Parts: sequence; structure tokens; C-alpha cells
Amino acid sequence: MKKNIGVVGMAVMGKNLALNIADHGYSVVIYNRTTEVMLDVLKENPNAGLFGVETLEELVIELESPRKIILMVKAGKAVDAILDSLIPLLDKGDIVVDAGNSFYLDTIRREKYYKELGLNFVGMGVSGGEEGARFGPAIMPGGSIEAHMSLKPILEAISAKVDGEPCTTYIGTDGAGHYVKMVHNGIEYGDMELISEAYHLLKEVAGLSNKELADVFTEWNKGDLNSYLIEITSHIFKTKDDLSDADIIDVIKDNAGQKGTGIWTTKESMDLGVHTSVITSAVFARFISSRRSERMHAKSVLPTMTQAVSVNREDFIEKVRLALYLSKIVSYAQGFVLLAEAAKLYKWNLDFKAISKIFRGGCIIRAQFLNRIAEAYGNNPKLENLLLDKYFMNIVREGLSALREVNSIGILAGIPIPALNSAISYYDAYRSDSLSTNLVQAQRDYFGAHTFERLDREGAFHFEDWGKNV
Repeated sequence: MKKNIGVVGMAVMGKNLALNIADHGYSVVIYNRTTEVMLDVLKENPNAGLFGVETLEELVIELESPRKIILMVKAGKAVDAILDSLIPLLDKGDIVVDAGNSFYLDTIRREKYYKELGLNFVGMGVSGGEEGARFGPAIMPGGSIEAHMSLKPILEAISAKVDGEPCTTYIGTDGAGHYVKMVHNGIEYGDMELISEAYHLLKEVAGLSNKELADVFTEWNKGDLNSYLIEITSHIFKTKDDLSDADIIDVIKDNAGQKGTGIWTTKESMDLGVHTSVITSAVFARFISSRRSERMHAKSVLPTMTQAVSVNREDFIEKVRLALYLSKIVSYAQGFVLLAEAAKLYKWNLDFKAISKIFRGGCIIRAQFLNRIAEAYGNNPKLENLLLDKYFMNIVREGLSALREVNSIGILAGIPIPALNSAISYYDAYRSDSLSTNLVQAQRDYFGAHTFERLDREGAFHFEDWGKNV
């Protein structure tokens, strides 16, 4: 009997994805470059219905046509190596899926090459980590629509479900799936940084204990802020260290790591001319966090000049909640604007309502208010910015003064809150009809004759007499 699908790469994500597929009644062939790893998976899961092979040749022979092979290996050269090894083994119409965190331009290149050979290549974003892969991730496939139709029953079966709807849909051609996954990860960076800044303010300004922080985040998770990240944050504050008597949050160093997708998002925003300052500030926050020894030295020699700030605890907690919610909306708004610009450039027909629904379950940024984002794009598929939607305008009205006050308090107290700072700066710039950049244009024309536009007439102008009558 030929098997339904193959999975290459038996690290944590690949193993769990294979088990998830098998759980839903599909026969799965697994392969790993190091055979012992594949054998360990079979030993650990003897009744899962997985079939192991020791070579790619065996993998291909075992599969029904058109063959469907999912790669879950480290992005980069490893993907290309496996793709090149598979080419002589495949027949026209076979489908190879890269489900790792590959850069979308690599996906575009690979899809084009495979298409020229009569093969189907799918770049597929998968979000949800180990648990998501095992029990239901958010899945973002891109490539040919024909290849997706062949994969669709499997993807819908294994994906997370919200209100009975699978958290997967066809995203678009070539690299669209990996691009959306990249931006998802960028939004995730912003989310995590904003939540961490809220924690910092509540701890340092309001003086909340870890238990009190856990209670606050637990309560927040019952309302508009309901989300996976808020939920796990409440759990973190309740967790005791296994190597000491301390709470684990108090023994973790403040140097944050990253795998690069946030950086990719930031670079993309710069290339496309899109303001993603909340996401970018989150990336920069991780950069400076990694320079811990340098920060320790700076603390010992640089002046502080902060002001003691007295707040009503309950009042301040509510203001931080409002500021956090509004800032999260700004972060998502920036991410979706980036998607819209990329869609124009690469001619992807992105369905933002459908993408919002995908994000509701399985993935790291899953949150209750994604239903509101889906509604916003359902009401207006060409919505320029989420802040212009009626529902989110009301969120702005409720949270704007709180966001301003929280930023002021953080600055006065000397607490770095770059993502919250970026959120209010973006908002004020976005709604401004008079930015200071008219002076920037004057400076550019003064030293480089770069020209400028005028308010009172059309066209490009250069002023010849800069500085002559000073």
C-alpha cells in the first residue's frame, strides 16, 4: 500500500507535525538525514502509524502519486540540498512543501525553479511551536492553487480550529505563505515587547509583586486582551524556579534571543517604505538587551535624572491595560499595511479577512480581537489602516489619553518602553497634516538640490538662493 504523505526532518517540529497528520487518519512516511533520529521517533511512538525509511529514494517509492512531501528542516542551505536531492526522484506534478521558516525570496526562487521542471513547490508558514505542530497549528501555504487543492484536505484536518473553521487557507502564489508567516512573527515580536513593557511599568512604578502581576494578567485575559501571550504571561509569574526558592521570572537574565524573522520584517518594511516602528522597536530592544555587560557598566557611570512618580495602583493598572491594547492594535495595523504593500509589489491577492481568521488559533499571536480585525476587513477589504475602522477608532478614543500618560510616566521614571513610545509616535504622525519633514525637504534641497513640492502649486521645485540673504 502506498502512503499518503512524507515528512522529512524529525526534529521537534517535524516529528510533531508527522504525528498530527497520522492522528487524522493519513499514512505517513518519515525520514531524517541521521537515521538514528528517525528510529528514535518510531520507538517513542510505536502505535502512531508512522513508517520510517532510511533514504530519500525509499521515501519517494513509498508514496502515492502525486507525491506529497513536507520538509521541516532548518532554513537555508539544508532546504536547497534536500530539494536538489529530490528532483531526480520525482515525477511531474509531485508536490514538495517547505514548512520551515524560510525567507520568502528563497521560496520565490525555489518555486520558480521547480515549476520549470514540471514540479510543484509550496512555501508554507506553520505557527504554533511544538504544541501547535502536534495538535493544531496555524498554516499559511503559498504556491500554485492546484498544489494547494491537493494538500487542502490534509492541511484543514491538522490545523487548529476556531468556531469550527480551520486555521488555514490558500495565501497566494510563490512566496506569499512564507511572507505572511514572516510578518506574523514580526507582529509576535511587537506583542511580546509591549507585554514586557507593561510588566516593567507595573512592577517598577506600581510596585506589583509577581503574584499580583499574575492576578492582573489573568484578569486581563478575560477581556479584550484575551490571547495566548497574555495567558502564558500570567502562568510565568506563578511559576517557581526548580533550582532555587525564587520565582523563575526573577532568575532569568534580561538578554533576549531571536532567530531572525523579526529582523526580516524590519528590513522588508524599510525596503517597501512602510512604518513598522512597534515591530522594529521590539527588534532593537532585543539587540540592546544582548549587550548586558555594556549596560551594567553604563549603569555605573551614566547619570539617571529620573523623577519619582506616585500613582494610584488600580488606576494605573487600568491605564496600562488601555495603553497596551491600543498599542497592540497599532502593531497589527503596521503589520497589515506591510502585507498590503508586499501584495502590490508581488501581485499577491491577499485576503486579509481570511489571514486574520488563520491567526485566531494555533499560532503564537492568537487573540480574541483578531475576530474584530477579520470583521474590519470583511466590512472593507480595501481598508487602508486598521485604525480607520469604526471599532478600532473607539479603542483609540478609550485608550489614547492612557497611552500618552503611561508613556510620560515611563519616561519620567527612566523605564525604557520603546514599543509603547513608538505606538504613540506612529499614531500622532499618522493623523498629522503638518509634520516637521517640510524642514527635512528644505535641508535636502539646500545641500543637494533634491527639490521639493509646494503646498500652493503643483510640480517639483528647487530654490536657487538658499543662504544668500541670511
